[in-house]
Amino acid sequence: MKFGFLGVGNMAAAIMKGMCLGKSFDNADVLGYNRTASKVEKLSEQYGLTTCYSVKELMENSDVVVLSVKPQVLPDVMPEVKELLREGQLVISIAAGKEISYLQENLGEDVHIVRVMPNVNAQALMSTSCFTCSANVTDEEKEVVKTMFGEVGSIVEIEEHQFAVFTAVGCASPAFTYIYIDALARAGVKWGLPKDVALDIAASSVLGSAKMVMESDKHPFGLMDEVCSPGGTTIEGVCQLQDNNFMSTVEKAVSAVIEKDMSLK
Repeated sequence: MKFGFLGVGNMAAAIMKGMCLGKSFDNADVLGYNRTASKVEKLSEQYGLTTCYSVKELMENSDVVVLSVKPQVLPDVMPEVKELLREGQLVISIAAGKEISYLQENLGEDVHIVRVMPNVNAQALMSTSCFTCSANVTDEEKEVVKTMFGEVGSIVEIEEHQFAVFTAVGCASPAFTYIYIDALARAGVKWGLPKDVALDIAASSVLGSAKMVMESDKHPFGLMDEVCSPGGTTIEGVCQLQDNNFMSTVEKAVSAVIEKDMSLK
């Protein structure tokens, strides 16, 4: 099975890299086309994937076609994609904001379509992705999608109407986390730590805490309680966060992202 990426920006490059570094795919079966061919050629030199020099070449040699151009460019490429689509090809779109119904209107109602939303952490092969499918997508095709995006992190199937929520919790949250890490580091600098040391400590602590949540069967609040000794230092900081509406501020940030996303429909 061959996988063709139409448009090779940072996100597509990260996914292609993950597929090539993993054990599930033959590197030569990962194909890419970009108007600036040198982007794909560089990846080809690094990972042994295949460079295509036209949409036609990509479409004719791919079993799975990944629409990875920018959303504003998608309307320009879909007529050619529709013309070249053949029966049995699976179409995956990672174009933000473009729903299954829009893709079906432009490519055909019978086309098997999967919409995927990865997040920026794909560049570190630690993406959190979600996907939804047209009704005709088979279980086997879903497994292909899970395997592909599993090479760059984790992926979960959700209903399409939940994509706005995922945008906030899964895609905007790295930005929130970066702010938190930077705030921790700056506080460390205030109290005498060198910035690079403080940043490493803060980032490592957040990474370790996330791993604890993922691997433990305990609720995050339970894990927090284990760190907070009665009358100790940590509970003082936790109380400050609570007094300053930390949790409600996070909820408001998530709601703001969702509302903005919905306003763009």
